[in-house]
Amino acid sequence: MACLATLDTPRYGYALLETLEAAGFGVEGNTLCPLLRRLEKQGLLTREWNTEEPRPRKLYRVTAQGEAVLQALLDEWGGLDASIRALAEE
Repeated sequence: MACLATLDTPRYGYALLETLEAAGFGVEGNTLCPLLRRLEKQGLLTREWNTEEPRPRKLYRVTAQGEAVLQALLDEWGGLDASIRALAEE
């Protein structure tokens, strides 16, 4: 969910790692790379190569389908959060 939320603007894998870490999500590169491939295979992300730099790099971006899945996940998360808070207040 954090990857989809972060990739509303295109990012490189390393920049995504830094962004997630700054937000409190400690993710290893060995974990993130397979996740990005799975999300791409599911049609939730696109990957394109930036060849304008000396070393080509992969640039990831969320798709419209990924945005829809993210919104559904956020809605579900909000419902769970509200239910747990209601239980804690009892």
